[in-house]
Amino acid sequence: MLSKLCRAQIEDGFTLIELLVVILIVGILAGGAIPSFLSQAAKADGAQAKTMVSSAQSAMETYDIDHRGYAGASIAVLRGIEPTLGDKSAAVLVAASADLSGQGYTVTVSSSDKVTFSITRSDSGSLTRSCIGGSVDTSGCENGKW
Repeated sequence: MLSKLCRAQIEDGFTLIELLVVILIVGILAGGAIPSFLSQAAKADGAQAKTMVSSAQSAMETYDIDHRGYAGASIAVLRGIEPTLGDKSAAVLVAASADLSGQGYTVTVSSSDKVTFSITRSDSGSLTRSCIGGSVDTSGCENGKW
């Protein structure tokens, strides 16, 4: 009886080799997942910057309604119109300016990964979305456009 009890205790549990194989498999799976998660964080930063530049564009249009033109618009003025433009986040409003005629403007936002997104309105009212830096995979910036 005592020999059966001792033998049962010896046979229970995992061997060192089995544990090492499980650790190796978990390591391989984690090695494939971590780069994917890092890419998602960069995509989120780019999306936040695009959202912020769109909010800045809306604030510029609101300024135009109140002042009959874009002349005099600045970052501080836009933050007064849209307080979320001043939030501490991964994206920062870095420029807001009217062109010389006062009928067009450019707003620019920089993301935490140093990609800048801009929306420019010409005198005729056409909009151009441009970007500098980044890649299609992470920020959605393709050939200087987004």
